[in-house]
Amino acid sequence: MKKEDIIKQINIKKTFLCVGLDTDIEKIPTFLLDYEDPIFEFNKRIIDATQNYCISYKLNLAFYESQGIKGWESLAKTVNYIPKDIFKIADAKRGDIGNTSKMYAKAIFEHFSFDAITVSPYMGSDSISPFLEYSNKWVIILGLTSNKGADDFQLIKDNKGKHLFENVIETSQRWGTQENIMYVVGATKTEYLEKIRNIIPDNFLLIPGVGKQGGNLEDVFKYGANKDCGLIVNSSRDIIYASNDQTFAEEAKKKAKEISSSMALLME
Repeated sequence: MKKEDIIKQINIKKTFLCVGLDTDIEKIPTFLLDYEDPIFEFNKRIIDATQNYCISYKLNLAFYESQGIKGWESLAKTVNYIPKDIFKIADAKRGDIGNTSKMYAKAIFEHFSFDAITVSPYMGSDSISPFLEYSNKWVIILGLTSNKGADDFQLIKDNKGKHLFENVIETSQRWGTQENIMYVVGATKTEYLEKIRNIIPDNFLLIPGVGKQGGNLEDVFKYGANKDCGLIVNSSRDIIYASNDQTFAEEAKKKAKEISSSMALLME
């Protein structure tokens, strides 16, 4: 998917919401366990309910890998079910030596047909370049994450007073372009968004951490939006687990619509 296609969907739907399908079989409504593929049945109903209120779905691969072969099958069916005009993110956080990354890229982009993958830049350019060889695919580099442990390394300053995450973003942006590289920036780190936008004014940012993790949508938009919006804000648990009974899809729809409406107001 091209950058212009993402921007078009944001403008058409008046939202920059990404629904995280972090589907935990222990948290889905119990009546779904009677289905042949409970995880896919859950995802299918969530997608049916929310697709008009989001421009992206993000699938955290750990939740599918944990189920073995059945999980991979659920993953494949889910990706294939998502409408083609909706941006599909594999939240995999890959990043290894070039030959290994080449195989990861082949799995995610060829076999599963995702539009994007999250990657760790720790091993440098040769661990990322195989993903960038695919046209109309995206690499989403971990920039500044929302978890507590981010402080352990990402906020370390060098002798010039520059944070490690700043050096990571400045260096990695040269590996590709604003047409194939995005960055993960946690919603709980909004105080750094202006600094990040000074480095990468035109790249899209994937923002997790709004909702349960405490991130504020208004601050994210105020400090992170650019002329194209430039934001994909993820919400997972608040939407997909809005209810745990027969009404779960309808309640997910209501929550997604609520968040989407708030985004539309910010975009006015």
